[in-house]
Amino acid sequence: MLPHADLDHYYHGQDARRGFITALFDDTAVDYDRINAVMALGTGVRYRRDALRRAGVRPEHRVLDIATGTGLVCAAARAAGVPADHVIGVDPSAGMLAHHSGRGQHRLVRGCADALPFADEQFDLLTMGYALRHVDDLVGALREYRRVLRPGGRVLLLEISEPRTFLGRAFTRFYFGGVVPRLARLRAKSARAKDLMDYYWATIAACVPPAKILQALADAGLADIRRHVVLGIFSEYTARRA
Repeated sequence: MLPHADLDHYYHGQDARRGFITALFDDTAVDYDRINAVMALGTGVRYRRDALRRAGVRPEHRVLDIATGTGLVCAAARAAGVPADHVIGVDPSAGMLAHHSGRGQHRLVRGCADALPFADEQFDLLTMGYALRHVDDLVGALREYRRVLRPGGRVLLLEISEPRTFLGRAFTRFYFGGVVPRLARLRAKSARAKDLMDYYWATIAACVPPAKILQALADAGLADIRRHVVLGIFSEYTARRA
């Protein structure tokens, strides 16, 4: 199951999609933290930490953060009490890993969500922050997540979903589709920062609905599947390997 249909404005066909995404994140890595701080009004790490705690993170857990980017979820895991040597971040973008805030503190691995470079049953908690829209296949990626989880281990997926109300949808489109890309262009060093945030919104608007993500979690063999919504926009999908 694709997370969204092809976005012909950015690439043509699924073969070109992964290369486009990796290059876009490579080119904008230098600005990623600055853009996120503006977009989240400085609350990003705190929200991620609270989401991890709602998912049941504990200091003894071994945590894998997929599509780790510059390490915002990894930082939140450490803030929630997980020691650095229990945290691994994985990302296909060499640029993002080069600008990772936890570089030298915890292990970083280059790899993609659909083919994780880890043995079976290695982790207690697997996290992914706002990147499910970028995988090649939802069910395939989630099966891979289940594979590397220990029995009883949990998945936490953070995503942005369009609100149900008309006013909520209008505000989300105005903010993420208009304000954020313009702020990115003004505050960033990279010429492609606005492209990144335009694409960010395009994937949110085109993403499959939450019901299909919940079904994909079930199809991947995960159990105890739940969705918690914050402010009508931020979706926290959790599931467990039975």
